[in-house]
Amino acid sequence: MGSIWQEIEKRILVLDGAMGTMLQDYNFSEEDFRGERFKDYSSPLKGNNDLLSLTQPGAISEIHRKYFEAGADIVETNTFSGTTIAMADYHLEDLVYELNYESAKIAKKVAEEFSKSDPNKPRFVAGSIGPTNRTASMSPDVNDPGYRAVTFNDLRVAYRLQVEGLLDGGVDLLLVETVFDTLNAKAALFAIDEVLEERNIQVPIMVSGTITDASGRTLSGQTVEAFLASVSHIPLLSVGFNCALGADQLKPYLQNLSSKTEFYTSAHPNAGLPNAFGEYEQTPKQMQALIESYLQDNIVNIIGGCCGTNPKHIKAIADVAKNYQPRKANQYA
Repeated sequence: MGSIWQEIEKRILVLDGAMGTMLQDYNFSEEDFRGERFKDYSSPLKGNNDLLSLTQPGAISEIHRKYFEAGADIVETNTFSGTTIAMADYHLEDLVYELNYESAKIAKKVAEEFSKSDPNKPRFVAGSIGPTNRTASMSPDVNDPGYRAVTFNDLRVAYRLQVEGLLDGGVDLLLVETVFDTLNAKAALFAIDEVLEERNIQVPIMVSGTITDASGRTLSGQTVEAFLASVSHIPLLSVGFNCALGADQLKPYLQNLSSKTEFYTSAHPNAGLPNAFGEYEQTPKQMQALIESYLQDNIVNIIGGCCGTNPKHIKAIADVAKNYQPRKANQYA
């Protein structure tokens, strides 16, 4: 079975769509989130999607399966908030290793099932590493610009634990995603580097930033070029963008990134911009047309969906991706 380095040379790889969008369809209650194990837990747990890997593993497994059936080559683990920092909201810091380990195992089991049934199309699991709900670059207190709610070292320690759980659970690669503060991402990359060095192993790493609005900058104020310069010290599988914007709004920033990096590039945009009710209305057909323009312009190697996308969107993307050649990684830089 080919490694992801071999597969990315051959074709455009398809990443899955949103986990949260899919979980909303299950309409899980507080009791469902708790399951038997957390039945008497003192804090409310509804909304803690990562916990569902322990209390509703069948649903998580089913979502991965649906994305693979739709044509995804890579699925992300259900671990977007799988750090002690994010889990502090639910007083579940002690569960972090287990959450990451079990989430990785669930995804890996489904991936192996699909790879076995079609060895010519190996499937991969990306360990999803989210940004946490704190920022190391900016103060959350307008009256005290020097204050920080989290330090670089706090983040490094938190990410280490997450990375260890993901690796032990069997992920094929690590995805540092939805980067709104590059200092947070650098802490994640530092932690990854430490763990890989200690274990004397190599694991492909994807980094995906977030351009938050039409200014073309991340939340912490970096331009595309600055973001790229900040993460390029580590040999990455890919660098790209996800979330915040729809495919059409994201395209100019992706073009800029693609022209300046020797790494492979990735994108998983939202299904358009949210409406007044926070809902994403872009249809699979509409999104497919926008993504096809990425492929025609040869600016991506890995393509998928973020908020508002589901297996129908991913199928539409996969259907069109197979008609195009992948971007050559060192074509421009």
